[in-house]
Amino acid sequence: MNRSQAIRHLAGLICIAIAVGLACASPLRAQGSPPSVVDGLHLRTNTGSSLVYVKPGATFGRYNKVAILDCFVEFDKNWQNNYNQNQIDSANFVSNDDMNRIKKELAGDFKQIFAKVLQAGGYQVVTFGAPGVLVLRPAIINLRVTAPDLMTPGINATVVSSAGSATLYLELWDSVTNTLLARAMNSQADQQFGGQVADSVTNTQAADFILKSWADNLLKHLKAARASTSS
Repeated sequence: MNRSQAIRHLAGLICIAIAVGLACASPLRAQGSPPSVVDGLHLRTNTGSSLVYVKPGATFGRYNKVAILDCFVEFDKNWQNNYNQNQIDSANFVSNDDMNRIKKELAGDFKQIFAKVLQAGGYQVVTFGAPGVLVLRPAIINLRVTAPDLMTPGINATVVSSAGSATLYLELWDSVTNTLLARAMNSQADQQFGGQVADSVTNTQAADFILKSWADNLLKHLKAARASTSS
């Protein structure tokens, strides 16, 4: 993707997020009814946590390879300020460097987990466009971390009932025609029954669980489309 395409994609992401009320929180809550048609895609799913748009006539059963682009990650716009305002000691403030580190780690985990799940499901993960290659353009937005591990000295044990929440924004493109086939949005929040201590390990486990649930859901729908095509 060239720079201008990436910028247009990000601008479109922000516009759609605003249109369906993603900025409001997790789970996804649209303010009023979401548009029935966006960028030529028609609304297929509209629940409390998910929105799915699909291009009329799009068929996904013919794809047996996927190319996963780097995942764009963005925190909720108020998260850093809200978090820091609740800290007594400035040593516990979340810095921009902390946020960049978390975003980089989450983007890496996204690609690793999606590749592993899709490969196990029979899809070859590639880095090129060709017939049969479906391109995944992912973004994680509205990211909130309840108690980030800032790697500061001392013992700061925080028990949380949820490690945080985020919204997946995923576009599916045909790699040959550069056609947008589908757009999906899904909000997820971690839930810890009884609570648990938040640290780098438990936060990563919670994030990976959500990432895998997104990957499993995508695989389920792709396999269903392939089964429908072969029947």
